[in-house]
Amino acid sequence: MASGQISQLHRLAHLYGVQTAYRDVTGRRRSAETAALLAVLRALGAPVEGLDDVDPALREHRQNWWRRLSEPVTVAWEGEEARVKLRLPANRAGGHAACRLELESGEERGWRLDLAELPVVAREEVEGLAYVALHLCLPRDLPAGYHRLFLDLPGGNATSLIIAAPRRAWGGPISGRGRVWGVFLPLYALHSRRGWGSGDFTDWGELGRWARALGGRLVGSVPLLAAFLDRPFDPSPYAPVSRLFWNEFYLDPTQAPEVARCPAVRELLASREFQEEVAALRAGRLVDYRRGMVLRRRVLELLAAACFQGGGERREVLERWAARHQRAWDYARFRAVGERQGRSWPDWPPRLRRGKFEEGDYDPAVAGYHLYVQWLAAEQLAALARETELYLDFPVGVHPAGYDVWRERTAFAQGVECGAPPDPLFTGGQNWGFPPPHPEGLRAQGYQYYIACLRHHMRYAAALRLDHVMALHRLFWIPRGFPAEAGVYVRYPAEEFYAILALESRRHETLVVGEDLGTVPRYVRRAMGRHGLRRMYVGQLEFDPRYGRLPAVPARCLASLNTHDMPPFAAFWAARDPEERIVLADFLRREGWLAPGEEDLGEILRACLRYLAASRAEVLMLNLEDLWLETAPQNRPGTGPEEPNWRHKARYALEDLPEVPGVPEILREVDRWRKREVH
Repeated sequence: MASGQISQLHRLAHLYGVQTAYRDVTGRRRSAETAALLAVLRALGAPVEGLDDVDPALREHRQNWWRRLSEPVTVAWEGEEARVKLRLPANRAGGHAACRLELESGEERGWRLDLAELPVVAREEVEGLAYVALHLCLPRDLPAGYHRLFLDLPGGNATSLIIAAPRRAWGGPISGRGRVWGVFLPLYALHSRRGWGSGDFTDWGELGRWARALGGRLVGSVPLLAAFLDRPFDPSPYAPVSRLFWNEFYLDPTQAPEVARCPAVRELLASREFQEEVAALRAGRLVDYRRGMVLRRRVLELLAAACFQGGGERREVLERWAARHQRAWDYARFRAVGERQGRSWPDWPPRLRRGKFEEGDYDPAVAGYHLYVQWLAAEQLAALARETELYLDFPVGVHPAGYDVWRERTAFAQGVECGAPPDPLFTGGQNWGFPPPHPEGLRAQGYQYYIACLRHHMRYAAALRLDHVMALHRLFWIPRGFPAEAGVYVRYPAEEFYAILALESRRHETLVVGEDLGTVPRYVRRAMGRHGLRRMYVGQLEFDPRYGRLPAVPARCLASLNTHDMPPFAAFWAARDPEERIVLADFLRREGWLAPGEEDLGEILRACLRYLAASRAEVLMLNLEDLWLETAPQNRPGTGPEEPNWRHKARYALEDLPEVPGVPEILREVDRWRKREVH
């Protein structure tokens, strides 16, 4: 294998945003394998099967780049001069151009310009033809929003999306208050004596009211998005069917207005058989998604039929909602076709894979059910958000057999999967199993899919956590069939993501929190700070016994003791070496958070919470399971069906939380510390 060919391959990789090497957590430099580079380049659209194809691919990329009259997306930061880069054959760069800017509001601005007056920023000869790159300056007074620039140039026509955005995401105080706190518990784990064996939106509202009575402002959970709970079956909240639709598993069917007008539902709810099934689900130690979904669906299908068949105002409201949410009907048909086929969309016949549905491809009643439950979820979440500040979680990926990958085919790279490189915990790396977003595919569609996903969450969220915030900058791609350790990093246009986040968070007044845990390059955190994203401070990760203390907690962050992917505090404490426990306890005593001689685990937990509550952290989230010294984790990363991940019910029912020894007292103490002035 000639070194010249490898050098050219690396050059091509650089042009496509592929890193040919990276440094792992130990500082060791890991170089990408040739086969892996070729596979990732193919996934990005490069025409390369082997090394002999690299030189032609380089020429093709160079030609295509210079033939692209303008970039598909340009960011215009508020108050700054934005420049659109134009590329033209040199012999056509002296004429005139017509420009039309179509603002998001519908207003239009038009002007003509002499290309000869624009500054030339680059010149190059490509395949015997001379090209120049010019800078076209946009008006500084652009209103915030998504605008379209239409260019009539001597070399042809071009269109560019202009994202006019503030530099920083929304940073206002939650609920008009400064340092706030909230409680975290996965919604499936929250259960009540009125529920059906797992948490629902009504339970979440009750939890929010209880926390608010004690001074808390936020309630948080893992993602609540649509999931496969039949065939295929994957209850992981981080592998959703879609980031655009909710999981009907969390609906409270009894709160649907259709119950009052549907005798069949009332009869079913009152039946002995139904009540026995509910009792069995409540008695189970773990959440039974399959059985619970079957029970809920029986009720929800009757409610949907009552809505569609009964006509009247409710059906009119549903139809108006569906008219405003065109994707909802598309999603409903996708789910209905999947149920009729009994298999995932990659195994459907070609016509269905392409989305060409015809009468008879699905049961209309099933499609109606899926539309109805999305409408009901929107209603129940909207009611919940009006009285409770919600802390929602935005997963980095979606299920490969889900709706988003099927419908937004060009927004995802095919033949590759996302993951993480080797680290001390996962020495072979991790493969998360979902396809990565395609950087140029997203740009080509003007980020419509990404914007829609954010709006779906921010419509209800007071705060939104971005899972794996490094994905704004780069993702670890693993070619299908390769081991995870053979993956490579692919870069993304981070500034464009930040512009969208800033714009959408301002519009929705949503605080954006980036999950920046683990080994995070410094430039990522610098960019987060520059654009107003809050960092995460996780006490269990921040504690390093070599330094004998917990680091100071920064102001612009969300602080917690742990996350859903970590053991609860009691398990963390039990797993530490005795010397490490001594170091942490001594620090807490020295700083005045723990009484001298105190060694009780509950008091050590309270001391850690005092330290976090008294800090400058903007938001403090408390894992409720820590408060009663739970030891079982909700998720063990890197494990599969052999572990009951995402299924653990909380030890106590919702109604019992106010009576759990010490829990209300801890929350009241946290509230007192949060309200004290920080010096």
